[in-house]
Amino acid sequence: MWRCGSLFELRNLALLTAVLGVAVLATAFGFQHLGGLDPCVLCVYQRWPWVAVIALGLLTYLVGGSIGRGLVVLTILALLVGAGIAGFHVGVELHWWAGTAECGGQSSAEMSVEALKQLLLATPVTRCDEVAWSLGGISMAGYNGIVSMAATLVLAIALTASKGRARR
Repeated sequence: MWRCGSLFELRNLALLTAVLGVAVLATAFGFQHLGGLDPCVLCVYQRWPWVAVIALGLLTYLVGGSIGRGLVVLTILALLVGAGIAGFHVGVELHWWAGTAECGGQSSAEMSVEALKQLLLATPVTRCDEVAWSLGGISMAGYNGIVSMAATLVLAIALTASKGRARR
């Protein structure tokens, strides 16, 4: 049961993190389906940690206790993975390094000209190194990294504080 006076309790923060995950994914799908911005492969990879965060946040809220604390640790790890993918994507967007093999499409070295032509005509290309949308000079991958790290920080502080309260 939600208790208004205990917003910063670990279980409630885990639930809020799950809600944040729903909002992040809804935003991504909104940009894709309503805004017409097809995601690149790194954009899609960034969504999976949020799926884990939603599941872990809901489970933490339902279970609570020491098992819930362990689930919060897993949630923090999922957020860090998401932040890492987002940071890698930002580096690709800024041309600091190359993206994954999937970022540029399939290798054409061993394909016939006709097979390559068919592949190119059938495959919509969304490049990982091009920023599809930005606000204030920060891309969606950048905002994803910022939100992931902020949620990580809040949960880590709450986890540490709850550990101290449990000892008293």
